[in-house]
Amino acid sequence: MRVRRHVLALLGLFIATGSRADVSLEYAVKAAYIPKFIPFITWPETAFASPTAPVTICVLGNDPFGGKLEQAAGGLKSGEHAIIVRYLPAPDASGSCQLLFLGKGDETVAEGTLGAVKGKPVVTVTDSGLKARGVISFVIEANHVRFDIDDAVAAQEGVVISSKLLNLAHAVKPRGQP
Repeated sequence: MRVRRHVLALLGLFIATGSRADVSLEYAVKAAYIPKFIPFITWPETAFASPTAPVTICVLGNDPFGGKLEQAAGGLKSGEHAIIVRYLPAPDASGSCQLLFLGKGDETVAEGTLGAVKGKPVVTVTDSGLKARGVISFVIEANHVRFDIDDAVAAQEGVVISSKLLNLAHAVKPRGQP
């Protein structure tokens, strides 16, 4: 409960008010969320080249965050792993990303990318507005940025998501459900 209050208080600073969420504020909130997910996710050892290799957040396509993701991730570590951000101009199925953000854009590219990383230890994060859904999917509800988690897909990817993060999610698809 203490973790939940801390995360919600931190993110409360970024939540949009009024009748319409400002796009830059929306992506500032998402940029704050993404690196905060990482300590609550356990990847198999095979997801990293070495025990101290970084956790790589990859963003496919254009940068919707305007540098805010690098600011949010800057200097953070998860255990022995530094957290770094990379931008990919095209889908990369090489497994060099532990967390992959798919922004708004071509639905076919999003679906193809999700298919290419299926079964690999990659936590996919999809933007609000995409029909394709990742392990974590942002949703906008009442001008607030929320996220859903598909723990069934996480299990297929060999990734474990902490119950603490699952409890913060707007909606969770549990393991064992098709």
